[in-house]
Amino acid sequence: MEHLQQLALASGLAWASGIRLYAAIFIVGLLGRLGYVQLPTDLTLLEHNWVLGASGIMLVAEFLADKVPGFDSIWDSIHTFIRIPIGALLAWGAMGDQSPALQMAAGILGGAIAGGTHLAKAGARAAINTSPEPFSNWTASAGEDGLLLGGLWLVFAHPAAFLVLLALFLALAIWLLPKMFRYLASIWRGLGGGAEPAPTPRLPSA
Repeated sequence: MEHLQQLALASGLAWASGIRLYAAIFIVGLLGRLGYVQLPTDLTLLEHNWVLGASGIMLVAEFLADKVPGFDSIWDSIHTFIRIPIGALLAWGAMGDQSPALQMAAGILGGAIAGGTHLAKAGARAAINTSPEPFSNWTASAGEDGLLLGGLWLVFAHPAAFLVLLALFLALAIWLLPKMFRYLASIWRGLGGGAEPAPTPRLPSA
């Protein structure tokens, strides 16, 4: 595998892990299993029947959970502890044919990319869920599905283009994240300030 392709694969798997972890594992593993792509040695385990079966089951579960307003944010919160370390591990494995130092650097950067993508997704979903209607949630979820498929296609078909778009995506996420969190914090403060404090009991005068 060429160095540019390998770098795009490492970055792409980390990025995809923050959006649809199980879909990324299943799709890349299936492509390798069917012979459409040649995965690095440390990622050939994604082609194993057990890995494909487990990721396929979780893909369906995540697809359904992601369409339920409110529950999708709970799902995202839980997966903070899953997407980021596995994104780092996949990036580490994608660079398995390189030196240990480069492989370690890929793992560190992969964790950062997965973390940034996950926070952007989770923050956007939490902001969308402040709307009572479900259509914006469904639209966002379908958009994420399309984004994942398009991103993985670029990883293998046009790796240089993917890396450029990834840099733009991360720059946009860094710019948007503080604004999303300030918006969510203002809503949280508004909810907390909606109830009036209980009156302080007055002691009987002597």
